[in-house]
Amino acid sequence: MTGSVEDRPVASRAPSITDPPSLVELAASTVRRMIVRGALRCGERIIENRLTQELGISRPPLREALRMLEREGLVRQLPRKGVIVTPLTLHDVYEIVTLRRELERLAVRLGVPVRDPARLRRCRSALALLTEAAEDGDAALFAERTLRLRLAVVGLAGNRRLEDGCRSLGLQLMLAMTLNHRAPDRALLETDLSRQRRLVAVIEDGDADTVLAELARCTDPSMFDGIESTVGGHSEEAVQWLRRERANREDQ
Repeated sequence: MTGSVEDRPVASRAPSITDPPSLVELAASTVRRMIVRGALRCGERIIENRLTQELGISRPPLREALRMLEREGLVRQLPRKGVIVTPLTLHDVYEIVTLRRELERLAVRLGVPVRDPARLRRCRSALALLTEAAEDGDAALFAERTLRLRLAVVGLAGNRRLEDGCRSLGLQLMLAMTLNHRAPDRALLETDLSRQRRLVAVIEDGDADTVLAELARCTDPSMFDGIESTVGGHSEEAVQWLRRERANREDQ
């Protein structure tokens, strides 16, 4: 079984046998993947009749699934218009990236050095799955499994609410990435994989400051090249943030 963006950590005292996903969870998982892979794009209206036919379900579980995705920030309910994929501005991207970065830094401060070996095993397992995606050259799966690894890193803190917040922001970041229509080649996947490998290695060494420095290098610096030409909402804060990001990239 492959991992996906919707994978959750297993609680330490969870029973060994768990219930299978509900119809609502399966519908949410499918629509979520359609969104983060760009099959449903920012601002696009979600046609319930079409999705019920494609997914083979009735409207009630689909609507409940859409409510789940709304809580994650991936869709939005508009009066008289129905449900749309969340439209994003440059200011939205600025908020998503900067807040996610600060929450990840908090998680590292709380979780490194690692006290629970199971949390470190989760990072290693996520890295192994990410390696498989890179070897297959599957960019979409690689992006999903990158989020899985980053959530494993956040999970080092053992703080469920912190991880839930980072998961929602990570999904919204994947939605933002679809705005640039970029499909990285195998060489770029290998470069990104090398960054993630170094991150896990320094986590194992147990020095939080070193992990924070490596974490700052883990995001592809070209992720949002040209994004200002594809979205509106050019607030002064967002424009200055983008300039700083590009200046930092040139200094590296």
